[in-house]
Parts: sequence; structure tokens; C-alpha cells
Amino acid sequence: MMSTHKQAIDDEKKVAAEEQIRSLRKEIDYNTRDYTIDFLIQQFRNDEFYIPDEYQRQYIWNEEDKNRFIESILLGLPIPLMFFSDTEDGRCEIIDGAQRTQAMEEFMSGDLVLGGLKKLTSLNGFSYEDIFVNDGSTDRKKYDKTNMRIIVLSDDTTLEIRQEIFNRINTTGREANPSEIRRGSFRGPFMDFLMECTKDPVFKEVCPISETMSKRYEQLELVIRFFAFLNRYEQFTHRVDTFLDKYIEDVKDSFEKDKMKEEFDRTMKFVKKYFPYGFAKSANAKSTPRVRFEAIAVGVALALRENPELQPASMKWLDSKEFKIHTTTHASNSPARVSGRILYVKKMLLTGME
Repeated sequence: MMSTHKQAIDDEKKVAAEEQIRSLRKEIDYNTRDYTIDFLIQQFRNDEFYIPDEYQRQYIWNEEDKNRFIESILLGLPIPLMFFSDTEDGRCEIIDGAQRTQAMEEFMSGDLVLGGLKKLTSLNGFSYEDIFVNDGSTDRKKYDKTNMRIIVLSDDTTLEIRQEIFNRINTTGREANPSEIRRGSFRGPFMDFLMECTKDPVFKEVCPISETMSKRYEQLELVIRFFAFLNRYEQFTHRVDTFLDKYIEDVKDSFEKDKMKEEFDRTMKFVKKYFPYGFAKSANAKSTPRVRFEAIAVGVALALRENPELQPASMKWLDSKEFKIHTTTHASNSPARVSGRILYVKKMLLTGME
């Protein structure tokens, strides 16, 4: 990580800094405009709003991205600001918002059929025309007249500045990870329960997490994986994020808190008692590999379901080549690997035999 040492700042440097700020700020002049979707798309089709080739990305959104965005509009959710720039020929250059604009145009032209919607599930398989039966429908007007808020730079903004804005928008900050998204998307008693588990003192002791990953809710990710794989590992196909989301959606309104907490606590205490480094690889480890956590946590819990009074005959298998193969990250999310590592730990605990 690059660090900057404190330097002596004299009056001359302060004046130079102030002049530089004033000079560069003058290069950026903008105003805010609201364009309805139907107007925005019509202008885009007429090439009045256009995507510059100099620095813009290609149309890279996949079907899930497009559907999620259109669903957000239909739900009436706030849409992030777009950035355009006036140009000398009277047209508007799309600096940030190209993916969204193209998705809206694809939907309104009938080329995008909705699918995989998580909230408006009744609209899966519908096109724009299917939803909005006729031009006079109230629903069509609500959609077409939805406002997109645009920051529009003045036409004297240089290409260099427009490129700089594009780069900063698309590289500044860190994309939210699945755990951060889930915490915001699935608020309620079940998420409160999962967060309660992350604060369990035994769990925190046997499951070291770096400060950086902790701030990004890595403990929550592990707790969700524990319950989801424990109860549904045989149903796992490939996409972990989709698998976890579906599990939460299915159980969030009908979970048995006391029973789940008891099983979680029992598993953590067993790991503390019989695994020398908990879920970590070594005594001084500051992180817990997810595949290792899944294998041990779920394997232990399944073994305890069969034998609540379990006392393993041997733990030498922890240093075996087979266990290391099971808990490497290569192909770690294939169904066979997920089941394989979980059932290996279960078998070793119950039998102590390779």
C-alpha cells in the first residue's frame, strides 16, 4: 500500500495548491436534467444521445444484469445518476449510463424477454409489449414517463476530462460483495439471527478473519454457508451465490431459531475441542479458507447429528494428503467437490479410517 509522508507545507505551496484547484474546477461545468425513459430512448435511437467510441466499454451486461435493472425500474426503485455531456454539434455524449440505456432500448424494442426476476416473478417470460398491452395503458405511461436523472456536462468539457470522469466512476470504490448485498436485501428476523451467530465468542475464536474481510461481512458469509450446506448440500449445483440466496429466501419466514442456534453452538464447541487450530490451517493464521470452513463445519455438524456423543478416535487425517486435496480451492464449487469434502470430514470423524 502506498503511503504519503507528512511534508512541511509553506505559504508558497498553499497558494500553488489553491490556484490548481481553482483552475481545474473551472474546467468542469454541469447541470442536472430529468429525462423520461421514452424521451431518452427516442433520442438514443435517433443518435442524439450517443455512446462515444474513444473510451466507452462495449455492451457487456449479461442477461441477469439487464433483467435486474429493468425489474428495478418496474419496482419504482431509485436509479443511480447517469453522466452525459453536451457536445458542440448539439448532441449528448453518454459518459456513464451506456449499459443502462442499451438495456432499456433492448427491452422497449422487444429484444429482451424478462427472465430470472426475483421480485416480479409473474413477469418472467414477458416482453415490453406483453406487459404494456396498449399505448393508453396506465402501466405503460408509468414506465415510459419514469424520470432518469442525468448530470450533463457543458459542451466545453474536454475529452480528457470526460475520460477522467468515466474512469473515476468505473474504478472508484469497491463493488459490494454478495454478503454485503444479502445483509441489505434480506433484512428481518432471520438475518438478525445470522448476524447474532457471527458474534458468537466461540465462533470468533475458532474462525480467524482479517480486519479487512471482517468489515466486508466475511463471518456472515461463513455462517450462511454453514446452514445452507448443512441442510441442502445435496441440492447444490454450481452457483454458490444463487444457492445461498435461495436458501435464505426459502427459510427466512419459517426458521427454527433455537434449534439452529443449538446446532451451531454445538458444532463450534466441538471444533474448539478437537481441532488444534479451529478452522484455520495453522496456529498463527489470520484467515479462514471458505472451503476448509465448509468441509469442517458441515462435516462436524452432520457427524454430530448421527452421534451427538461423538469422540473422534483420531484426528491424524487433518494432516493427510486427501484432506488437503479436498480443501484446495481448485474446482471447489463443483457439486462433487462440495459433497466430497463435507462427507470426507463426516466419515473421518465417525470412523477415524482413511
